[in-house]
Amino acid sequence: METVLEGLSYEACLVYLDDIIIVRRSFEEHLNNIRRVLQKLKEAKLKLSPSKCHLFRREVTYLGHIISVEGVRTDPDKISAVKNWKRPTEVHQLRSFLDLCTYYWKFVKDFSTIARPLHKLTEAKQKFIWTDECNNAFKKLKDALTSTPILAYPEDGKQFILDTDASHESIGAVLSQEIDGQECVIAYFSKCLSRPERYYCVTRKELLAIVKAVEHFHPYLYGRRFLLRTDHASLTWLLNFKNSEGQIARWIPRLQEYDVEICHRKGSAHGNADALSRRPCPEGCKYCSRVEEKFGVIDPVVR
Repeated sequence: METVLEGLSYEACLVYLDDIIIVRRSFEEHLNNIRRVLQKLKEAKLKLSPSKCHLFRREVTYLGHIISVEGVRTDPDKISAVKNWKRPTEVHQLRSFLDLCTYYWKFVKDFSTIARPLHKLTEAKQKFIWTDECNNAFKKLKDALTSTPILAYPEDGKQFILDTDASHESIGAVLSQEIDGQECVIAYFSKCLSRPERYYCVTRKELLAIVKAVEHFHPYLYGRRFLLRTDHASLTWLLNFKNSEGQIARWIPRLQEYDVEICHRKGSAHGNADALSRRPCPEGCKYCSRVEEKFGVIDPVVR
């Protein structure tokens, strides 16, 4: 079907196998796109089933999502399966549950953090022991998926805002835009950290969160200026540090491909806005130590 509709941009229609959704912002443009799609199908000598055609709708169900004027939300019929899912008693049951939940992960803030105890049960050679932690994660994931927000459509000409954060076992991000004076979520991103990554210092974890989030949202961010907000003020040092080494030296050039404005925003762990006065890495990370020397935050002789 993609071959048949070749030449029509994503702004005119989207295709998945034999499902076609035709979009546009105004009625006239929408009508014109319908004509263009029908013409392509006619040239390919393909026929449509009238009973499966839904024309001029303000809301449609597509691939488990409800697409409407307001934005994109989860399909209640699919989410009801999550809500009514019984507690898994075997690994394959848990994997089926997680597969369904993961399909909607972009709707859930900190999805990977919430689901982490359940994913641990599916690891190789892991005994299936359902603990209170697993039960809490199971309930929390069900609650999160039954109360998901409506994700806004990205708007051309408006700046993207990327908020990132890192914890001991996972990293996460929120992509948003300010629309009609309100900050609206476009999508969420999260990822569990590998065993080696969990031993990174605080600063490297926060920088990893930025790198992974920027790469994940690359189609939105590349080639346009965006605002990056982080509660870890020392990252502004590292991104301007010319003599970085190791991982930092590999990560920074990847970020320099983007037109990004970095903004420090106070978080719950940073009650004082002057976070530069505190050492960010109690682990004594050599990269962060060199940055601190460079910017005179601590005295290298004392250290």
